[in-house]
Amino acid sequence: MKKVGVIGCGLMGNGIAKNLLKNNYEVYVYDINQKAVENLVKEGSIASDRTEVMAAKVDVMILSLPSPELIKKIVVDEETGIIHSMKNEAFILDMSTNDVHVTRELHDKAQTNGIEFFDCPLSGGPDGAEKGTLSIMVGGNEEAFPSILPILQAVGEHIKYVGTSGAGQTVKLCHNMVVGGIITLLSEAFLTGEKAGVSKEKLASILQKGSAHTRVMDVFGGNIVDQTFENIKFSLANMKKDIHLYRKLAEEHQISTFSSQSVHQLFHLAHYQGKGNLDSSAIYEVFAELEDVVVRQ
Repeated sequence: MKKVGVIGCGLMGNGIAKNLLKNNYEVYVYDINQKAVENLVKEGSIASDRTEVMAAKVDVMILSLPSPELIKKIVVDEETGIIHSMKNEAFILDMSTNDVHVTRELHDKAQTNGIEFFDCPLSGGPDGAEKGTLSIMVGGNEEAFPSILPILQAVGEHIKYVGTSGAGQTVKLCHNMVVGGIITLLSEAFLTGEKAGVSKEKLASILQKGSAHTRVMDVFGGNIVDQTFENIKFSLANMKKDIHLYRKLAEEHQISTFSSQSVHQLFHLAHYQGKGNLDSSAIYEVFAELEDVVVRQ
């Protein structure tokens, strides 16, 4: 399995492709952003202008795409879906964050075409993708899992098989709901501390030495403290999408979403305000702007 395709060469796909090259895989790449493709061609990748043509050449196809709708179109479209072109016993590794039901639907359709479909969502952000230190949560056929492990080890450091199809996405959605909730609470707490006379820097330092210590602070805290929301660790638009998918999953299983409701609303508000292309930590701006409105009143 030395020929690997990567569809989606953005912040995550770029690092994934580079690490596959470093591990001596023959890497084919596709993205609507030609600049992203050109950058990877300079690194040694082979450009493709049609996903279905690339699909016929590779043993493994990796997806790094922004929405369930696009993933579904790429995989099963009647005319251009990659499952119609891929070799029998090939593999699709969806490293996007996807809807659980869509994932299971694609898994079943792929298997009818003799293809193994794994959901392999990631944690670790662009830095982890660049360094090859991603955490990967895997759902799919356990018997076939050893076959894809070398590919996963080329791009990730912490790899965990968690269950049948959809299990990886379930873990990722729960994970991102918690991350989004902590970002929201940190933003509120930082603004409260500031207004009460304690700087964000001091508060952040003390939180990380006490029971409130969190990895989320390590990743996103610097952006909140410095208000550098253009430094994208994980885009607000993607977090909004993942929180929506989480709540859909929770509601399908009749779990109360009382705790996540305010987080969901705040991310939707931030996106409506045009902050989708900023980092998720831009939620801090929402709190600051709401506080300004209250003061003016």
